[in-house]
Amino acid sequence: MTQQAILDQVSTIFNDHLPFHRHLGLRVTRYDAEGVEVAIDMADHLIGNVHQQILHGGVTATLLDVTGGLTAFAGVVAREEAPSMALLEQKLPKLGTIDLRVDYLRPGRGSQFIATGTIIRTGNKVAVCRMELHNESGTHIAFGTGTYMVG
Repeated sequence: MTQQAILDQVSTIFNDHLPFHRHLGLRVTRYDAEGVEVAIDMADHLIGNVHQQILHGGVTATLLDVTGGLTAFAGVVAREEAPSMALLEQKLPKLGTIDLRVDYLRPGRGSQFIATGTIIRTGNKVAVCRMELHNESGTHIAFGTGTYMVG
């Protein structure tokens, strides 16, 4: 099985099989060896401040956390010489957030928000990632650093 086939399977799980992600309208729009991209369109149920009509801070944190988890798992897959479905079945259930730091830079204004992630370090048990959230105009809304259990 190729690395991309495994990432495609994980993307399908995150897009179609996680009720909270579906509720938010979150979708993995890119997931490959070059990076991760998770997007969400602004909607009334995502507003955190009705007077300013801005994205709820918890939604911002969720986007960064989901992106970090996907990034961490991509790092696990990239470390394998011959990734297999067994890797997916063994490692994905163990994926979990150990620590998440979110720095809110600007109010979440926009019609769409896109989170991206990069690996800082992937080990046998733990991965550390950096994530960023921008709106559709490229305005940097927030960034985060996450530590994830991967093994």
